[in-house]
Amino acid sequence: MRRERREAGQPVTQEPFGGFGSRSVRRARLVVGLTFVFSLLACWYAVGLTQRLSPGGWTPPSADSVRAEAVLASEFRAGPPQLILLATAPDDSVDAPQASAAGRDLTRRLAADGRIAWVNSYWQHPLPSLRTKDADSALVLVRLRGDEQAVREAAGDIIDRFTGARGPLRVSASGAAAVLDETERLSDEGMRYAEFVAVPLVLLILLWVLGSVTAALLPVVVGVIAVAATTAFLRLLDTTTEVSLFALNITTALGFGLAVDFSLLLVSRYREELAAGCGPERALRRTLLGAGRTVAFSAVIIAASLCALLLFPLPLLRSLAYGGATVVCASAVGALTVLPALLVLLGDRLDRWDVFARLRRPERAVSAGAWFRLARAVMRRPALVSVGALALLVLLAAPVTQVRLGMYDDRILPASSPVAETSQRLRAEFGSQWVDAASVVLPREPGAMSGSGSVAEAVADPALDAYARRLAQVPGVRRVDARTGTYRDGRRTAPPNASSGRFAGAGGTWLSVIPDGDDPLSPQGSRLAAALRAVPAPGPALVGGPGARLADTEHVLAGRLPAVVGVTVLVTFVLLLAFTRSVLIPVKALVLNALGLAATSGILVAVFQQGHLAPLLGDVTAGGITDVVVPSLMFCVTFGLSMDYEVFLLSRIVDEHRRGSDTETAVAVGLQRTGGLFTSAALVFATVMAALALSSLVLLKLIGVGLALAVLLDCTVIRALLVPAVMRLAGRANWWLPRLGRRKHRPAPSPTPVPAAPMEAP
Repeated sequence: MRRERREAGQPVTQEPFGGFGSRSVRRARLVVGLTFVFSLLACWYAVGLTQRLSPGGWTPPSADSVRAEAVLASEFRAGPPQLILLATAPDDSVDAPQASAAGRDLTRRLAADGRIAWVNSYWQHPLPSLRTKDADSALVLVRLRGDEQAVREAAGDIIDRFTGARGPLRVSASGAAAVLDETERLSDEGMRYAEFVAVPLVLLILLWVLGSVTAALLPVVVGVIAVAATTAFLRLLDTTTEVSLFALNITTALGFGLAVDFSLLLVSRYREELAAGCGPERALRRTLLGAGRTVAFSAVIIAASLCALLLFPLPLLRSLAYGGATVVCASAVGALTVLPALLVLLGDRLDRWDVFARLRRPERAVSAGAWFRLARAVMRRPALVSVGALALLVLLAAPVTQVRLGMYDDRILPASSPVAETSQRLRAEFGSQWVDAASVVLPREPGAMSGSGSVAEAVADPALDAYARRLAQVPGVRRVDARTGTYRDGRRTAPPNASSGRFAGAGGTWLSVIPDGDDPLSPQGSRLAAALRAVPAPGPALVGGPGARLADTEHVLAGRLPAVVGVTVLVTFVLLLAFTRSVLIPVKALVLNALGLAATSGILVAVFQQGHLAPLLGDVTAGGITDVVVPSLMFCVTFGLSMDYEVFLLSRIVDEHRRGSDTETAVAVGLQRTGGLFTSAALVFATVMAALALSSLVLLKLIGVGLALAVLLDCTVIRALLVPAVMRLAGRANWWLPRLGRRKHRPAPSPTPVPAAPMEAP
């Protein structure tokens, strides 16, 4: 093996990949059999994973807003209701005897459910704020026990049991728990629909690209193995920490995309070596020595960039980091072990059943290939192409300057959803006080109270009164309700009433702040929460509510973002430096990747915040905001896939240059060898993602459209145009490396000249 490597001109550092492949070749049946058993066990272990995962994880667990809600629930049996039941009497008033009896019965049944912490209904406490002015509808507010998983399960069951016709009342559901339950249902429905549409299209693309039914199934096999391993790992991880449901959906798509990428690269290189005159075993070893090294480097770069998300203390992003890194490693290991073993077992049957054989064009020489000619054309006018492509990317990125960060609420649901309809009625008929109110909690400090521990001993009435007046003076506050009365514009407008006792407890006191607007999960809500926290309080104060949750999430993301970006850039630069033995090429890759991400973000803002393309996608604006967590989600997946395509292209360019070709020839040959590969891989991934746009859930539409556009933009404007143009402008500087880190490379002779490009773009 060492002598063969010297004869092939391969560097000694590539030995692990060749040895890895040799072991797979010698034990092909054993490798395939063990992998099959492992996949079955992993699938069995992961059964029921979806029901165990959390639909939340968007807010740091240690945030003040989370602590405020916990204190409200434990000390005051208060806090925002997680489930709001709207009871309507279509033919009468909710105060009519029959409707009133049905309302009391509904309240009694709910209060008897052990999963419910408290119930506050109009028929239990006949407050005017719990009934419409025309008395045709009333509210039942429900707070559930347990964590997010328990709340979601209980809410789904309660909605099924208590909504619909109940005698003279018609009951429908809204609230955060109802939105989560409906989101999960629509998410599962959208994913199944997307799979039904995408799978046949993906198989057709793979059949066309790989040229046979057998070869087309290989990426699917590697993808299934990677996804099975990842779901089993997430199931194990769920026993120790919170794992987000969205992380499962995203890592599944990422694993399938990477499986296609790695498999296309290896199968294409294997066929190339066979065409150069190598026997099957030697062709496989040379494939793993060259393309195997590329796959390994690509996997390490993607996994490292995903692991940077661990710096964010959000369960959603951390579980995405765990699952993403796992699926990347599983895809790479499957491609480097199982795929070679399958190639050995298939032998000459790899190319059987080419259903598109009659439609294929005759093979052409490398120098006559479409990608080769495109690269030459770009490099004849590199400055013009660079300016034009950069202008296009800047134009697409321009809407980013108008981004409005917030959090999605019930408006991500389709208008036809019963939960969305109920939520709209709540806003129109009851205002925002039960959904959008902020909570200011003044908990008792340990040792600060003596005697009976009454609220009066904890916070004197004059101090609480002055604090409530100051809160009522904050711009954007409509009303403040406290134990001492109701306040507007810095004045007390009403004394305490019968319901004011709910603001008192042995653990301190709290105040309800009703905002002017009806969108607390927007930038205005975040600014209002910051203003409330800036008001001097008579003791330690915790501010909760939707706006406070948004402010806490924004604060964490903004504070950690520089570290995440810095770690990602540094690790990627070092790995690309080791891979290419060049300083400029990694810098170029990072800059172009950033431009692609900016352009994709601009498109998403234009479509999903500003409402462009509404005739095509429907109303997808979701309140005219961009969710504050979505950019991080898009960054991790898009950055990884884009760098994956970059490594594929650079591997062939660098190899060709080390064989003695000049920069222009190396770039043209590298693009010809890999252009069809990463374009086909991007087309497969874009097809899977674009199918999500058929979902009725705005979040799935955004993720699907965003990722599809990102990979298509990357493989066309950036890889096909900007990379050749920039490398042509840089010339010899592409290969500059300080002498301290330089190492001599023996030029690796190219294989026997190949008369045709085996992977021409379809």
